[in-house]
Amino acid sequence: MKIVHYALIALIAFAPQAVLAKARIKVTPATDHPRGKISVKGSGFQANESINVRWDNKKLLFTVNSDGSGSFPKQKTKVPKSALPGAHTVNAKGANGDSAKATFTVTTPWVEHGFTAAGTRDNAYENVISTSNVGSLVNVWTAALGSFVYSSPAAANGVVYVGSEDTKLYAFDAATGNVLWTASAGGPIDSSPAVANGVVYVGSEGDKLYAFDASTGSTLWTAATGGKIYSSPAVADGVVYVGSDDYNLYAFDASTGAQLWSAATGSYIRSSPAVANGVVYIGSDDNNLYAFDAATGATLWSADLGSLVNSSPALANGVVYDGTSNGELYALDAATGATLWTAAIKSTQSSPAVADGVVYIGGDPEENTLYAINAETGALLWSFTAGTGLTTSPAVANGVVYEGSRDDILYALDATSGTLLWSFTAGSVIYSSPTVSDGMVYVGTDGSSDHKLYAFALGGKNNAAYKKRLTSKQSGNR
Repeated sequence: MKIVHYALIALIAFAPQAVLAKARIKVTPATDHPRGKISVKGSGFQANESINVRWDNKKLLFTVNSDGSGSFPKQKTKVPKSALPGAHTVNAKGANGDSAKATFTVTTPWVEHGFTAAGTRDNAYENVISTSNVGSLVNVWTAALGSFVYSSPAAANGVVYVGSEDTKLYAFDAATGNVLWTASAGGPIDSSPAVANGVVYVGSEGDKLYAFDASTGSTLWTAATGGKIYSSPAVADGVVYVGSDDYNLYAFDASTGAQLWSAATGSYIRSSPAVANGVVYIGSDDNNLYAFDAATGATLWSADLGSLVNSSPALANGVVYDGTSNGELYALDAATGATLWTAAIKSTQSSPAVADGVVYIGGDPEENTLYAINAETGALLWSFTAGTGLTTSPAVANGVVYEGSRDDILYALDATSGTLLWSFTAGSVIYSSPTVSDGMVYVGTDGSSDHKLYAFALGGKNNAAYKKRLTSKQSGNR
């Protein structure tokens, strides 16, 4: 009996032990903006266990029960509205004590001229700079470019991209201003870059649209048009849309550069396209605003606005807004092109921004006024007079309107009242339109001695969020 007993002990001692699964969760996607839709799934928890999932181990996102295998399927939730740009954790803790966490990055990128393809120039996700603290913005870095800057910056994944008249597209570290790479576009760049899926798209006066690797600057493809490209590309559903001085709007495959279609207008296209609901809208120097089918290029409608349409359209709530050189802001039915209302703004090359039921647009060149107009009725809500003409397009973010001027000043105004909250005098004229991303503001200048990209942050380098980003960059954690 003793022999059997000892044998059993030995068998138990050397038998493979059951390995308890370690609790894990996966968050998809791994980065998004505040209020972005995410999903969380988990495994390795104890069977039939109640699990609390929290944001930064504080805010409860949801409670779920694991199944008999200790797993739970994808649970849909949202990034908290108050989540600031940077790294965060999603924490899952079971009632029996097992836990897991995953890292999530919050970001509020400004990826193209119109912010999104719809062209509203409203960063609705910005939650760092507000009307209450914008007055503490400080210039944290400037970066010199080789020539004038008409291009407006795009900011994504910790990098700021902007073109210059020296034919180069520049990529700067968003936190430090260090040059990451430059790439030649074969001609001066007035076009503003667009960033999508790891690729930067920009047009040039060399008659081509370029696609560059966003990380390295290597050329992925080029696509020729029959004229110079001043238009800024818009990217939607795997297609890049851009206008050309050969009178045509082009659609290119975003991955390969293959031309999908072109659609003719009656003159130069200096306007940039807006894309929404399967339709592309763009202005032309033949005085018309056009609506084309985004898939085929077929003309859906055109509307004669009475003068050059260099301004780029913005689409919001079924209405397309655009300005003309004869001094009118038009609101048109996006489906039919019927005029809903017009508002007098004098001459403009500025493109409208639309946010919270208000249209913002600047007058140029004789007119030095920024207008805020009721988006539904066309009634003037307020106006602000700068020192001279406003050729840049306003940017709106978290209740603040930013506008550059030919008086060398970048202005920040209360979006509701038009009250001046902050201003900064740059070294030269500002033709580049400002952008707001991850709690920072970027704008370029145009001058013989001051052709630079400026970056601003709250409290400058004493700002805790900015310090965190700077430390992360210096440690190599990109």
